[in-house]
Amino acid sequence: MSKKPVVTADGTVIRQTPKSGGWGSPVVYFVSLCLIAICIGPVLYIILGGFRTNSQITADPAGLPDPWKISNYLGVLQTKTFWTMAWNSLYIALITVALVVVLGVSASFVLARYHFVGRNAMYMLFASGLMFPLAVAITPLYIMVVKSPLVNTPWGVILPQVAFGLPQTVIILTPFLAAIPVEIEEAATVDGCSRLGFFRRMVIPLSLPGVITVAILNFVGSWNSYMLPLYMFNNESQYTLPLGVQQFSTTHSQDTAQVLAFTSLAMLPALIFFSIFERRIVGGLTGAVKG
Repeated sequence: MSKKPVVTADGTVIRQTPKSGGWGSPVVYFVSLCLIAICIGPVLYIILGGFRTNSQITADPAGLPDPWKISNYLGVLQTKTFWTMAWNSLYIALITVALVVVLGVSASFVLARYHFVGRNAMYMLFASGLMFPLAVAITPLYIMVVKSPLVNTPWGVILPQVAFGLPQTVIILTPFLAAIPVEIEEAATVDGCSRLGFFRRMVIPLSLPGVITVAILNFVGSWNSYMLPLYMFNNESQYTLPLGVQQFSTTHSQDTAQVLAFTSLAMLPALIFFSIFERRIVGGLTGAVKG
């Protein structure tokens, strides 16, 4: 039922639009639940499968653990190989994030705050980097790195990851830095603050949401990286967890439950990290779009 129009004292008629009520279309909720199930279902299956025995998985592949077995997870955690691979993944991810953030913030600051010849062309160069995934350049990259001392070292993975992480970082951070009012920079200059001081004291704190966003995205991307370590590492002592999952599943191909436990532990840190900072990522990307 439509509401009656409101007439003001001067005779102006204001028509009130009825508020939309209810829970919305059931079709939208059904499709959303199906998409959630498709995304979460495999993850839950892997995690729960680690609490089962091989006989339980063979008898009822889609069943729940009965009884729950924690021995698979304990067996994986007690191996030195798992912790070595976890340390390799963490080391590469942290160094990658540090370099991407430092170089990305510096490049974004120049592109956002200074006007010079070739500025737009440089920005478009970074933007075009988003169109070339790592899989496209992996073969020429391998040919180039295999002739250098970087092969079979963490830096053979870190440096390419930094190069492929910079375009996304610059695209996200440039709007943040461009949105900083010029008046703040002028006031800092009047107070005797140098350009480097303004960058360190004002720019970095104000762009912190964007910095956290790109740090999380690059950390998760580095942790889950598979193709680049596969090409660059020949020594098993340098393997990261994604490579470890492949090696472990090949070695223990008959022990499905323990393979599922190893896979769960390998993906759990990135999953927890991403879930905790999900709001930070959304807030940072929203700020980048607004900027």
